Amino acid sequence: MNLADLYRDLHAHPELSFAEHRTAAVAAARSRDIGCEVTEGVGGTGVVAVLRNGSGPTVMLRADMDALPVTEQTGLPYASVEPEVMHACGHDMHVTWLLGALDGLRHKDWTGTVLAVFQPAEEYAAGARAMVDDGLFDRFGRPDVVLGQHVAPWPAGEVRYRAGTTMAGMDSLTVRLFGQGGHGSRPETTVDPVVLAAATVLRLQTVVSREVSGLEPVVLTIGSLHAGTKSNIIPAEAELQLSIRTFDEAVRRRVLDAITRIVRAEAAASGAVQEPGIEVTIATPMLVNDAEAAERTMAAIRPELTVRITPPAMASEDFGVFGRAAGVPSCFWFVGGTDPGLFADAEAAGRIDQDVPSNHSPRFAPVLEPTLDAGVRALVAAARAYLR
Repeated sequence: MNLADLYRDLHAHPELSFAEHRTAAVAAARSRDIGCEVTEGVGGTGVVAVLRNGSGPTVMLRADMDALPVTEQTGLPYASVEPEVMHACGHDMHVTWLLGALDGLRHKDWTGTVLAVFQPAEEYAAGARAMVDDGLFDRFGRPDVVLGQHVAPWPAGEVRYRAGTTMAGMDSLTVRLFGQGGHGSRPETTVDPVVLAAATVLRLQTVVSREVSGLEPVVLTIGSLHAGTKSNIIPAEAELQLSIRTFDEAVRRRVLDAITRIVRAEAAASGAVQEPGIEVTIATPMLVNDAEAAERTMAAIRPELTVRITPPAMASEDFGVFGRAAGVPSCFWFVGGTDPGLFADAEAAGRIDQDVPSNHSPRFAPVLEPTLDAGVRALVAAARAYLR
């Protein structure tokens, strides 16, 4: 299997969450060619490929498939052909890795079952739950362990992991602010939701700096603000979309309560015509690696690749849903995808954040090698650690 060509094809044809029809079809067809039993349409566009070889443990390997609403700026010859859609988080690499791992395991010098799960809609933090709710473990069996990996902006070929809490819990909120629209020349006849939104955005910045201890890691990001259609019309509504990351349930609750209090108070101070709407659209728990599974998995990967321990990440993942739903240990780790020379130069200059494009950047582009080879080797070694 030519993994480089496969990756280039997937990268050029990104698809948004729950719309991964072409990607799913590619994953299904390649899995069938390898000799897997394949089921499509699990949890929407999810694909399950089962590779069996007698009795023994069942190892679940997961790859997510969806892309992001980002306009690509990498300049690659295989850049996205889809307007304003890009594989800016590396899920195309994840699909390629999993197919490469299945190809590497097809010789079956082991016994047991490999349960390969190609998951939709990780970016919505909804795909894992959708597959579980569609009977993933009832239909295909309960694994003994759940394993997954993610490409990251670290030196290509390097693996990083941690036992225990690995990624933050996430809450996404949509806030609707209701004003009273009117002519731009007569603001005195209106309640301007744009000014209300601006005041709310600024006030929300104080939640982390003034309401949470400096010893507690929290991120509060307003990633979207929409209001109005024309310069001389004061609109009637404004909408904010927030993302909150936390590592502690008490801190999470405190932050959410503060957001509610501030949004309502700013609306009242502006004379809003009605109470603002606050809706939690996504709630994803922390990703916690089982300590024993993490050490067992990394013990298998260390002979293959450089392995380092990483601090917890403020990013979030719905991978943990699988292990919780199955009631089994899980382990998730990261594989570097940045050119090692570029990373070393940026590190020496103290400019990693500026010079190394990270996930969700329009310039994010993992180097093909050794990223492809490292990801496949890591996944195969990890699976073999549990198969007989």
